[in-house]
Amino acid sequence: MKRYAFFISDGTGITAETLGNSLLSQFGNIEFQRVTLPYIDSEEKAVAAVEEINKAQEESGQSAIVIDTVVDKNIRKVIDGANAFKVDIFSTFLSPLETELGEKSSYTVGKSHQSALSDGYVARIAAINYALDNDDGARTRYYDEADIILVGVSRSGKTPSCLYMAMQFGIKAANYPLTEDDMEELTLPDCLKDKKDKLFGLTIDPDRLAAIRNERRANSRYASLKQCYHEVDEVEHLFERNNIQYLSTTDASVEEISTRIMAAAKLQRRFG
Repeated sequence: MKRYAFFISDGTGITAETLGNSLLSQFGNIEFQRVTLPYIDSEEKAVAAVEEINKAQEESGQSAIVIDTVVDKNIRKVIDGANAFKVDIFSTFLSPLETELGEKSSYTVGKSHQSALSDGYVARIAAINYALDNDDGARTRYYDEADIILVGVSRSGKTPSCLYMAMQFGIKAANYPLTEDDMEELTLPDCLKDKKDKLFGLTIDPDRLAAIRNERRANSRYASLKQCYHEVDEVEHLFERNNIQYLSTTDASVEEISTRIMAAAKLQRRFG
């Protein structure tokens, strides 16, 4: 069964997408055709959005799911006219909060993004730049500035996890690829030995690792199943020998990996 799901916002649509996808992910037996409609900030744009929603309903024969974060009441009236099942995220959560707090919401467009810019923009950009500059063991002399240093075999998910933590949490995350030389000696590289309190390991199922590596370098020793089993086995021994926390990235999304790292390493978001 396939259903259309529209994420509608008067801003970027990130909030509607994030919350909406979290809700839809609970229904694994349904295939959703997801459509994001950002910057619906006028009645004219809302009319066009409703036309698109109604067209999807006619094509599929089922009501579309509309998840929105629109705050303008006139625009909301237009969207409410769509042939769809509607989930107004703001009213769902703001109305009970208004009752509890005894105060009306400002219903200001883009309010969350304004706060993010004022509280966390500098921290987030600095963290992203740090992750890019300290990717793949490129500049180990700046590891003193790191909040965390991810270590693991090549293609175990270190780079995307570092960037996600930088973008979402403002965390300065570096990463270092462990090589065969490190594994043979079962010792940490010199640049990491005095940073053990910042190290966090990533591992991965060898079969999954081989599949990922074959996409990049097919039929190579690097991508062979034997090599992948050897590297994963050795790096896990290295983690255990040095009391380094680690987790498997095999079946986890970058969001889940990053959140689990944050929790295990007791890291806190660098902005509100």
